Amino acid sequence: MFKEGISVIKLDQGEIIQVGDKSDTAKLVEKFYSNNPFPNYDNFETIFSLKKKLEGNLFTVNLKKSIGLGKRVIEVGSGTSQLSITLASGTNNQVVAFDPTLASLRLGSEFYKKSRMPNCIFVNGDLFSNPFIEEYFDIVLCSGVLHHTENPKKGFQIITSWLKTEGYVIVGLYNLYGRMRTVLRQKLFRLLGGGKFGVFIVSLLDPILRQDISENKRKAWFQDQYKHPVESLHTLDEVLGWFEDNNIEFVSSIPTCDYDNINYEKIFFNQNKGNVLTRLLSQLGMLFSHLGAEGGLFLVIGRKK
Repeated sequence: MFKEGISVIKLDQGEIIQVGDKSDTAKLVEKFYSNNPFPNYDNFETIFSLKKKLEGNLFTVNLKKSIGLGKRVIEVGSGTSQLSITLASGTNNQVVAFDPTLASLRLGSEFYKKSRMPNCIFVNGDLFSNPFIEEYFDIVLCSGVLHHTENPKKGFQIITSWLKTEGYVIVGLYNLYGRMRTVLRQKLFRLLGGGKFGVFIVSLLDPILRQDISENKRKAWFQDQYKHPVESLHTLDEVLGWFEDNNIEFVSSIPTCDYDNINYEKIFFNQNKGNVLTRLLSQLGMLFSHLGAEGGLFLVIGRKK
């Protein structure tokens, strides 16, 4: 699984594998998430309670069905690894939860021990150390990660090199247009001095923070959305360019490229790529949908040629 010459160290009695070196940016992000684990496990006691929560999400349910069995899957930037654990549960897939933040992986690993399953592997490292061998994984999932790196385009090139021919990549990024509401709140927070009053005002404006959620989730969401030290914004056309450069065929996206309805049951089925105008309108439409309310993350799915 790991490239020859990459340092491999077993931590926590072999529960976590640490690989390669970390860049200064990765260390900065690790420090941030060590103090603000996202998401946390406070409301879950067993693997069944976690599955009930995540499998209530249409995308997660259909992603797991679409992956099937007997696959090698990696979640790049797994954080506390809730999705990785859910994807491993009840399957014979080999799932790698890969993240630069050791503290987050430890939370996931401790929770995972309760399930007594052998098929989720926790790996701590920086994706830019490029620790995995080429064409190893059937599925590469990387959502909410590359926009927190120093070079998202280079990061995409690296993670797709780990993907087998005919394998699928799912990449999620902050959208330049869909994140406008959050960006305006970020600017307001800084304008108000970044103190308690700013937190109070932004909390009144943020749709997630207005919900009845736990204090830990509230804090984690605020830190992730308004205080993250590294963040960039991207577009559908930009990601389609990355696909072309790395021999990836476009399959589908959320939102769709042609401003059509999202079909969560067919995320691995070919959609229309649309054109520059339809893609722009689709992204602008995020502003008025739950995607914009939830931070403006968009997903693009591709298949390696």
